[in-house]
Amino acid sequence: MLAPILRNKQNYLNNFVYFCFVLSKELAILKGIHPGAVLERELKKRKLAKGLFALSINEYPQTLSAIINGKRNMNTPLAMKIEDRLGIEEGFFMTLQIFYDIAEEKKRSLKGEHPDLSILRPVLFWDTEMGKIDWQRNKAAVIERVFERGNEEERNEITRFYGQSAVKEILTRNTRTNK
Repeated sequence: MLAPILRNKQNYLNNFVYFCFVLSKELAILKGIHPGAVLERELKKRKLAKGLFALSINEYPQTLSAIINGKRNMNTPLAMKIEDRLGIEEGFFMTLQIFYDIAEEKKRSLKGEHPDLSILRPVLFWDTEMGKIDWQRNKAAVIERVFERGNEEERNEITRFYGQSAVKEILTRNTRTNK
């Protein structure tokens, strides 16, 4: 009598683990993207007009446009209406909103963080203003460029800033890719 219950629990657990694995891979791709951008893509894919879709879920078209344009955050009641109407897994858009909020907070907290710019020669980054570089988002490109064209002092500064393990990982990955 206990065996079927345990088997059902095991099936439930296996299905839950599989669901989490699939969802985490899907969300990993979308992390940091505003849910409005994903919604816009979904509406285009289904050939649905934004305004008519907004009215079909009893929302103002301006509200939906503001979310799609990233000027307004997704809220739970609206996310539930959208997910229900589009047949999307419940909680999907709010999960995207949370990941977007985390990415934005990281950007704000890292805004002033950059390597010591007095050590890096501007000629290394001739194609951009050094003050406008997103040092975290462009980490791989910065490391590759400094290790390809920089002097020892510049390489040391980049290693200090990003850490030896991150530099080694990126340079190793780059070496494997170029073979």
